[in-house]
Amino acid sequence: MNTLILAEPNWDRLGPTFVEAIGDTLWMVAITMVIGGFFGLILGILLYTTRPGGILQNSAVYWLINIAVNFFRPIPFIIMIAMLYPITLAAVGTTIGREAATFVMCFSATFTVARIVEQNLVSIDPGVVEAARSMGAGPWRIIRSVILPEALGPLILGYTFIFIAVIDMSAMAGYIGGGGLGDFAIVYGYRQFEPQVTWAAVIVIVLIVQAAQVLGNVLSKKVMRR
Repeated sequence: MNTLILAEPNWDRLGPTFVEAIGDTLWMVAITMVIGGFFGLILGILLYTTRPGGILQNSAVYWLINIAVNFFRPIPFIIMIAMLYPITLAAVGTTIGREAATFVMCFSATFTVARIVEQNLVSIDPGVVEAARSMGAGPWRIIRSVILPEALGPLILGYTFIFIAVIDMSAMAGYIGGGGLGDFAIVYGYRQFEPQVTWAAVIVIVLIVQAAQVLGNVLSKKVMRR
């Protein structure tokens, strides 16, 4: 009876690649959180303020943004990669690699963040906003000094959730050679029949997610206790 014996992975060879994959993942996630997080925040604020009864009520703007968010947000990331092929090619100059994956991640995260931001803002007590309006505060001052500070705690938790979703995107980006831990697990683990390599990538991803969740919980508690 023949027995298949899997060789131990050569970590002397894989170690530098593994470290580089961790760096690529953190780079893609950081860029996505900054760019996607910023534009998603803007869209989320507009969704909240331009809705009927909002301080910047504008039905045309609200429905335009709402339709865009409802269209793009449910699309699975792996399909989004294929759908944005011509746009990614025009914007980045390639459809494979870290930059291409990051572009799609930023695009996809923007609409997810927008909905998360809107959902957190609608929980604000309308009386607080009305009190600011009655004191003569303008819309942009209300956004800066009332709306965002009131929702800061829930927004931190919302962005923590988004961070975890972006980590998931970065792993799927491995299918287009996007680099990072997903690509490392697929190329050096799954395709080489090296489960230890795959599990090493999984453990690092779990540790990153746990660290982000703990940090998000601590920050949100501090903010909401003020």
